[in-house]
Amino acid sequence: MPGGILAYRADAGLTPTPHGATSALFPEHSMTLTEPGPVVIDTNIALDLLVFEDPAWGPLTERLAAGQLRWLATAAMRVELERVLGYPLIARRMAQRELQVPTVLADFDARVRMVEGVPPRAPCVCSDPDDQVFIDLAVAHGALLLSKDKAVLSMKKRLALRGVAVQAAFAA
Repeated sequence: MPGGILAYRADAGLTPTPHGATSALFPEHSMTLTEPGPVVIDTNIALDLLVFEDPAWGPLTERLAAGQLRWLATAAMRVELERVLGYPLIARRMAQRELQVPTVLADFDARVRMVEGVPPRAPCVCSDPDDQVFIDLAVAHGALLLSKDKAVLSMKKRLALRGVAVQAAFAA
């Protein structure tokens, strides 16, 4: 439902509905989002969007482009992306697609809303320290967290209690 109101549910993520959203913490209350829903995207999914152009992420790409979602990131996330772009497998794929690191980083910069500073440490600690920055940002902003990382996915229930939905895929 393009142009519809997005409903945010901790167990289901963002779902278009004509009636608003059910609060994750207070299901008996409903709310309507008046600004784009925040989303935090881990590095693997960022690569799917920026380098691999994985069609499975088409609905997410459309929502971001339409301004229905607001991709939040920090400087540390950009640094990690730049580091990962230098991995041999990624570099080969970029070369096949005639992509350069500055071009991918410029695309990232154009799509994200950079959050200044470092978000406070979330009470939920990830077993993979590299993923903690994504969790901290998602908890700080009550954002949808998109990740395929097993350590992050194993935290779904704990993060849902903090108002954060964790998804490995984005359903239209």
